[in-house]
Amino acid sequence: MTTPYSIQDVRNITLWPHAGQFVIDELPLIFMCMAGLVYGGMEGMPLGSMATVIALFLFLVLLYRFICLRRIRYRVGEEQLVCERGLFCRRVDYMELYRIVDFQEHQSLLQQLCGLKTVVILSTDRNSPKLDLIGIRRGNDIVAIIRERVEINKRKKGIYEITNH
Repeated sequence: MTTPYSIQDVRNITLWPHAGQFVIDELPLIFMCMAGLVYGGMEGMPLGSMATVIALFLFLVLLYRFICLRRIRYRVGEEQLVCERGLFCRRVDYMELYRIVDFQEHQSLLQQLCGLKTVVILSTDRNSPKLDLIGIRRGNDIVAIIRERVEINKRKKGIYEITNH
């Protein structure tokens, strides 16, 4: 399934990681938090209150990481790819589309089960030569859209790739 928009239809495309990516990234910590709460809730268990306190601390860490993940935004414009991230201290990375040289798509086993993927964008940008777009829906063909915009920008700026084959 491909996305219903093309470069002519939408000037700026905004993407963000799917909430399922949080579960994929934090599964061990989620299990530890749940185990601590269950153990701490049992009557007469040694160090039960300590397990509850640790589990509540882990819950706060998980909540912080979830909010941070949900605050990530990827904007694909006509000339730039912008990545915004952070909760208390926002960071915005700008990548000129004409600098993009390659793409990769990666899916871990859990991402495959959840229908998600990670799109890796490689560029000649000095500040961010590699940008990971995590938690993108598998059916979203964002690579084709970015690739099309990269080619348009390279043509506009007169940039040609010379290969040595």
